[in-house]
Order: sequence, then structure tokens, then C-alpha cells
Amino acid sequence: MLKVNEIFKSIQGEGSFAGKQCSFVRLTGCNLRCSYCDTKYAYKKGGNLSIEEIIRKAKTLQSNLVEITGGEPLLQKETFELIDTLIKQKYIVLIETNGAISIKNINQHAIIILDLKCPGSKMSANTLWENIEYLRKKDEVKFVIGDRKDYDWAKDIAEKHNLAQRVNHVHFSPVYGKLVPKELAKWICHDNLDVRMQIQLHKYIWNPNTRGV
Repeated sequence: MLKVNEIFKSIQGEGSFAGKQCSFVRLTGCNLRCSYCDTKYAYKKGGNLSIEEIIRKAKTLQSNLVEITGGEPLLQKETFELIDTLIKQKYIVLIETNGAISIKNINQHAIIILDLKCPGSKMSANTLWENIEYLRKKDEVKFVIGDRKDYDWAKDIAEKHNLAQRVNHVHFSPVYGKLVPKELAKWICHDNLDVRMQIQLHKYIWNPNTRGV
């Protein structure tokens, strides 16, 4: 059984699949408390569902793209089995994780979105740096950036670990409501960074506080 906060279909707002319809399985619980967290409701609330029930719900949503998110989905050991089962049933599976738990044993056919926490999150000290060694070319890395200090830190980490060559995409995303997107765009262009800037599309399509989108 997995503790699930919500399951819904929406437009993918981030990453290389941005703009595509996607089913989301949001699991309950998180081991971090980021300063800008927009899913605090997923810390505790949720009901228990079997993997079979989750798969059944995903089928009703009629999208072959499924993202498992949280909270922090890797807190629950059953998440690995959920990923395996979805892949066996021919779903494209994205797994978004906060970088504080090992990604070593995630199914090789899943696409990992590794969220490396910048200093502004107040959680960067929790990063499990060995995770970078487990990334594959199909995976993605995300930095959520709140200010210039975060930007400089993310730029240094991306260069130090050669992330642009290691993974499919490196995403720089401004903290919604804190960093003006055009500022981040200006910094990226000035430094000629090999990264992809992204904004959270769902927060511009719907009210940023709307759930289930």
C-alpha cells in the first residue's frame, strides 16, 4: 500500500515534457521543508491505495505519461514497485525527487527529475551528492532559483559536475512570486549557459494556489 495525496490529470508544467497532458500521482510525506514549498498539503494528508488501485485510476485518466511526485515519493519503498509496474504496462514514467534519497535502484526505463536544492531553499545541506553518479543520459536535473546567490550556486554545481553533458536537460526555474523570470533569463543569456529556463506553466494557466492541476 502507498499513502497517496492525490491523483489527477493536467498539463505538465515543467521539464522536457512541459505542455503535454500528464497524469500525476502525488504521494504523501516529505523529508524536507523547503522555504518556497508549494505543496505543503502533501506533508501529511492522504489515503492508502494499493498499486493495483493506483494503476486502475491512472488508466481512467487516459494519458500514457505519468509523473510520480510528492512530497518526496522515494520515502515510500513501495514507490519502486509502482514505477516498475507502470513501466511494464508501457507508461512513460517520470519520477521527481528532491535529491536527499538515493536514486540508485530506480528502474532504468524511468526518467528521473532530480531537484537539486539551492541554498535559498534552506535544504541544500541535505543533498545526497552521490546521486549525480547514478544519473543517466535520459534524466533531467532541476534547480529552483530564488535569487542571484542561488543562481551562482546552481551555475557552479552544473559546471562542476558537467551536468549539461551528463543528462538530457538541466532546468533553471525561478521561484514563483519571488524571482522575476526575465531576471533569470537575463543572467542565463549573459553567461551563455547550456541550460533550459522554465517557468511553472500550471501556475500561469490556473490560479497558482489551485490544486489538482
